[in-house]
This record gives sequence, structure tokens and C-alpha cells, in this order.
Amino acid sequence: MARREKIGLLEAWSIGVGGMIGGGIFAVLGLSLVLAKTAAPIAFLVAGLVALATSYSYAKLSVRYPSEGGTIEYLVRAYGSGLLSGGLNVMLLASYIVMIALYAYAFGSYGASLVGESVFLKHLLAALVIAAFTFVNALGAVITGRVEDALVLFKLGILIIVVGAGLSFVDWAKFSPATWPSPVNIIAGGMIIFLAYEGFELIANAAQDVEDPKILPKAFYGAVITVVTVYVLVAIVAAGTLTPQQVLKARDYALAMAAKPALGEAGFLLVVAAALASTSSAINATLYGTARISYMVARYGQLPPSVGKNVWKKAPEGLLIISLLSLLLVETASLEAISTAGSGGFLLVFTAVNLAAVKLRREAKVNPVIAGAGAAAALFALALLIYRMATMNPGQLAVFAALLMGSFLAELLYRTATGRKLAEYIDERLKRREENIRRWEAWVPKVAEALRRRFRDAEVYLVGSVARGELHAAHDVDILVVTRTPPKSRKEEKRLHEEIRRELRLTKQHPVDIHFARPEEKEHWLRHSGKYKKL
Repeated sequence: MARREKIGLLEAWSIGVGGMIGGGIFAVLGLSLVLAKTAAPIAFLVAGLVALATSYSYAKLSVRYPSEGGTIEYLVRAYGSGLLSGGLNVMLLASYIVMIALYAYAFGSYGASLVGESVFLKHLLAALVIAAFTFVNALGAVITGRVEDALVLFKLGILIIVVGAGLSFVDWAKFSPATWPSPVNIIAGGMIIFLAYEGFELIANAAQDVEDPKILPKAFYGAVITVVTVYVLVAIVAAGTLTPQQVLKARDYALAMAAKPALGEAGFLLVVAAALASTSSAINATLYGTARISYMVARYGQLPPSVGKNVWKKAPEGLLIISLLSLLLVETASLEAISTAGSGGFLLVFTAVNLAAVKLRREAKVNPVIAGAGAAAALFALALLIYRMATMNPGQLAVFAALLMGSFLAELLYRTATGRKLAEYIDERLKRREENIRRWEAWVPKVAEALRRRFRDAEVYLVGSVARGELHAAHDVDILVVTRTPPKSRKEEKRLHEEIRRELRLTKQHPVDIHFARPEEKEHWLRHSGKYKKL
């Protein structure tokens, strides 16, 4: 999506929340109620905890390796550019195709609910929404950041209204453990709907444009915790107000039905409107953003430098392939089959990302216990999901196995036929950033000189990871300016940064971070840095 050049905490949080509440909850709430029954809130909580554990790895990796490539970049950094990373990228692309199908399925279900139970209309609407946004993407149209932010607040606001109004109608006796299915079925049910949490990793794709990398962990954790809280409360309202018969009848648009007891027909229509807006925008976002990135990498081995300027111009056939496969899936598969395949794909990829964080713990300053726990949780959840498929519906397991093996086979065949392999860096901008950190001695003295011209009494020091010789772990170059007249505000500091960048013709890939301290604070700063170098 077209966004402002600099992304703050609120917008980064908005990207994550918008990615997760992008249509998933509207599509899978009914499926969760069918599988986990009144334990649906627990199923959502369990799935959310797996997402939260994984968000730690994403937060650490996105700070160290800010790249539009996001997930794919981390896989290459950890595992190299071989078949493993390439196959996982194709698997990720397949999972995004599944997500588009899920969103289209939900769009058709909620749209058809306005005029009855027409199966034909549901499939027609699902096909039309995919076709419409394929056309939009082919034209190169984008949704502005402001429209996206407004849509996120609209979706979140609707869910909060449903929860706030519905909690007083909940029959709390329904949540007796005696009515719950087995623990294995509850957790497996949570994993089938895990793709409702897919989307927080979109924050990582925007890391290059975040104004301060320190906000990334807050954005990841804040977004996941917000969505977990909302989903659990929505599940409580739905499970506590709908009868099993209502759930079975309106499984594909259960959230709209859950709004009826408290808000009546107006509530039903409000949720349908939110579902249509959310799922359609999610289809557009997935086509423009994550699916496009994975396809570009699958074809070229990296992101072309001009990929952001002309959405699908570099690979127009990719848009058609993704759209046709999504259309085929939504018209032939059941909601449970779509959800299971998508959840399995994302759990596998998230397991690999958590293990990548463990492998890159030295570079990204990762606590291996936390990242390892995330990997174990995702792997355990995937194992339970596979167990349930094997025992309850072997056909779904065959679909997932075909998806997995087909992804690696497709990558292998494409490599063999074209000689293409993944590049050392998926995003060329990250490569230049890393090179500038390693070459700091060529440009940092010029920054120091520019600072001394502005602050006549200044002492300028190199501090942080670069000063300690830890170039492998450096995501920027920290400079400390000791002066009696530091900038009076953060806004003034930012203006100074921009002035120096323009004066020295530094690009965004020259990651300099200037700090200010008064003389009496100097010793504290230098002691905290450990090692330092006077410039």
C-alpha cells in the first residue's frame, strides 16, 4: 500500500492490527464455534499465544534486518539462498493464495446473507470480488495510508461495539467445562483458525520506513495483544449468545448473527458491512503487498529496485496466476479445507522464522529461550493440526501435503529450468545499508565535522555496537554529541538529522542515529556504551 515515508508507532500498530483483522475473524468465527464449541475463546487464546511468541522473533529480526522482503529476508539470512529458503518462500506464497480464497469466501458468505442462503450467489460474489481487485491491481491503483488507517479503526470499532453490547446477553452457564470437547480438539480447533492471526508480520515488511526501529517490538506486541483480546471477547459473545443450531445454520457469517441479540437487525447489517469492507480490502492488500513480494522473489530471486513504483508491471503474469488459483480454490474447497491449509502453511513458515531467530541470535540479540519456545509452540501446534487432519479428514492432510511438496518441487523445477537462485539479499536496500555500516569510516567523520560546525563546544563520539566492533549486530551507527546547547526538542533533533543528511547527501541506507548529552551526562553515556571512539 502507498504509505507515508516515515511510519510511527500508531501506524505500525495499525498495519499489524489491520493485517490480522483483515477478514479472518469474519470468516473463521463460525468454524471455531463448530469445532471448539463453547471453548472457542480458549481456542482463540491458544492460537493467539502462538502468534505472540512468534512476534518476538519478528520484532528482533525486523530491527536487525529492516527489509521489504520481511519473512523471506529472514529465511535467507538464516538458511542461505538454497532450496530450503526458496521452497519456504513458495509455501508462503501458496499460503497467501489460500488467504485470498478465505477472504473471498467470507465476502461471498456475508454478501449472500443479505438475501438468504443462496449458494450460487455466495460463489458468484466470491468470484466477482477476486476479479474486481485483480483489475484494480492491474491498473496499479493503491489505497492510501489514511484510508487504510480509517478502515482499521472502523473494523476495530465494529468489533468493540459488538462485544460491548453483547456481553450483557451472554449465558455464562454455557461455558461449563463439561460442555467442552477434548483438550486436543480445542487446541487443534485453535490451530485450524490460526490464520486469523496471520498479518502481524506485515509490520516487518514496512520496517525500512519506520522512523525509529525501537518502536517495532512495541508495534508487534501491541498489535498481537490487541487482536488476541478482541478475538477472545468476540468468541465469548458468540459462544455465549448463539445456540448450536444457529451456529450450524449461519456458520459462514456467524459474527453477524452474534450481533443480533444485542443490536438487532441493525447490528447484523453493521457487521455485514464491516465484513464486506474488511475482506475486500484484505484481498487488495494481499495482492498488492505480501503475495506480490513472494511472487517477485520466486521469479527473480530478489525484489526488483522499482517494485514499489509499478505494482505488477515487472511480473503481470503473477497477478493472473495468483488470482486464478485463489478463484479455483474458493470455488472448489470447503471453508474448513481452506482454513486448514492456510493455517498449516503459516505454522510451518512461522516455525522456520522462530528457528531462524535462534540461529541469528548473535546478530539480532535474540534470547534463544524465547525464540526456541516460539518455534516449539508453532511446531507442536502444526503437529496437532496434522494429527487432527489424519484422524478426522485424511483428504485435508493430502491437500496440505500436496501444498508442501508442491512448493518445494515448483522451486526445484524453476531453479533447474532457469538457473535462477535467491539473491544474497532479497531487498537491495538492506544490502546497501549493511555495506554502509561496514564502511562507516568513509562517511561518519563527515557527520562528526558537520555536527562540530553547528555546536562549537561539541565533543563527538562513536558509541554503540559499531564502537564495540560488533558490526555483525549493528542495525545503525550511533553517534554521541556532548554539548552544553543540545536541541531543545525531539522535533528540533529530527530537523537537524535531515539537514545533515541533505548537506552530506546521505541516503536512507546510511543508518546514522545521533544522540545528544550535556557534559555532566557524558560519563554515563560512555560507560553505558562500554567502548567508544572520539571522532
